[in-house]
Order: sequence, then C-alpha cells, then structure tokens
Amino acid sequence: MARPTNRYGLVDAYGDVDESRREFWVETPWEYPPDKNLSAFEPNVVLWNAGDFRFENLTYVSGAGFRGDGRAALWADIDGDLAPDLILRSSSLGPLRIYRNRFPKQARLIVELEGTDSNRLGLGARMEAHVGERVLVRELFAPNNFIGQQASRVNFGLGSAKKIDRFVLRWPSGHTQEWTDLPVDRHIRIREGEQAIERLR
Repeated sequence: MARPTNRYGLVDAYGDVDESRREFWVETPWEYPPDKNLSAFEPNVVLWNAGDFRFENLTYVSGAGFRGDGRAALWADIDGDLAPDLILRSSSLGPLRIYRNRFPKQARLIVELEGTDSNRLGLGARMEAHVGERVLVRELFAPNNFIGQQASRVNFGLGSAKKIDRFVLRWPSGHTQEWTDLPVDRHIRIREGEQAIERLR
C-alpha cells in the first residue's frame, strides 16, 4: 500500500485459496492476523543519500538493522528539532522502535497544506524549492506502509542554506503559488490561494 486507502475496506481474494498449500488471504492489512508471516526475517537496511546517485550503507552505525521482521517505516519529528526521526514497526522483537535523528543540524523546511479548491490535505500537490543552483522537488501524498500511516506533510533537507530563493507550489486544482526568499528552519502551513504563510513551529 503506497497511497491513501480506506482502512475499513475489505478486498476479496482474487481466486481460490488453497489452505492445504499454506495459502492465505488477508482482506485488509489493518487487521493482519498475528499468526501469518510473509517474511524470512530479512534485516533492515539504512541507506544515506550521498548525492550524485550514490548511497552509503549506514545500517550498522544507525542501529536500525535488527532482524525484527520489519513492516513499516515512517518519519516524524519526535523531539521538535525539525529533523525527521525514524519510526519502525515490526511484527516481532517488539511492536515499535523510535530512532532519534542525531545527524549534524541542517537547515530544514516542513510543509503542510490546506486545500480549498483542491482536496483538504492538498494530496497530489507538487513543490519546488530553489536553493542556489539546486532545485528540490517534493510531491505530497500520505503513504500507508504496512500497518502504518505517514502524516500528510513534506520535509525539505536544505543543508547549509540560509533561505529558499524561490518556492513554487502547484496545487492539484491547477492553481500555482510562488514565494521568494522563504525562511528556513521552520514548520509551516500553506492555505490554497493565500500568500500569508502560517508558522506552526
């Protein structure tokens, strides 16, 4: 599940389920039976985006590589420092693990939307943060991991930037808004059609 779904919806099996071959069908992942297992207990892997299409494996130093039959990975700002912390949900070795982000402080911007002509959460909106020669692009959707749902917001990691030179927001309705010299290190909410920005933190 990678897009918003109705957690109360039930999906029938697409064919006959042969229980003699240990086949089974789950009508909704939100009520997944604890005695069923699809995993071979593969360890989690943490990869750091080093830029230029390179990724570094930080699994060992992060401590998040436990063999816990991982089911969901979400981010949230648990300690209020604007840096995304990691939340892991597994079906064994404890139900929930929270990993605090201890990377060196970087400039950030967290954006929430409130649609008017578009849908209420602004799902499907596209945002561009122009910082120097870089253009960071994010699209807003509410990902539903297996037994977990992410908040409807986006997180821009901005390195050492002191401001966002140009910020462009394209709403699902087709409406486009733009700002210049947007401050960093804050959590904001933008309402469709309004140039005033609400600072949440």
